Amino acid sequence: MIELLVVRHGESQADLEDRHEGRADFVLTPLGERQAGLAAAWIARSYRPHEILASPLKRAARTAEAIAQECGIGVAYDEDLMEWDNGLLAGLKREEASVKYPLPASGRQPHDTFAEAESEIQFRARAEAFLSGLLFANRGRKDFHRICIVSHGGTINMLFHSLLKLPFDTGVSLATGDTGIHLWRIDGSRRRIVFTNAQEHLRG
Repeated sequence: MIELLVVRHGESQADLEDRHEGRADFVLTPLGERQAGLAAAWIARSYRPHEILASPLKRAARTAEAIAQECGIGVAYDEDLMEWDNGLLAGLKREEASVKYPLPASGRQPHDTFAEAESEIQFRARAEAFLSGLLFANRGRKDFHRICIVSHGGTINMLFHSLLKLPFDTGVSLATGDTGIHLWRIDGSRRRIVFTNAQEHLRG
């Protein structure tokens, strides 16, 4: 049996500046650093992982490093855990982006690579490939093994859809706040959501 402890990064500078983040590589704010530290301490006390996999983008990497330091283990970085590749929108203020790259009247379609971005279909496929590889590598495991995944809101949502084998066209989404923590359990063919978006560590 394996458990996936899935963690979103703390508050980043882009959040304060109302910018499109995606692949723009913003650092954590001082509050984000504190959130990461609180999450790390809570994880070490309650759900200590055996390994940590993380997006290499600074905001996620720093959050992962805080968890790794608290738990006394290393971090392996995987580009498939990076946030949606939002192309030319990355780093732009939302107001500026709406002028430079207004959405078509029909809206963004699942196949669209509008503004040189990753399409929604490509994004889902990336999450599917990551999760499939991870589960294959841990197939037949008899011992208990907990893997901490540190990533981004959009990517976590895609991983959630992939884990539950939800259809592509679904109105279901998973909310994840700053350092929101999810626990998913996989035991053979059984996939169970234990909890979602835990943030009690932020309440002290």
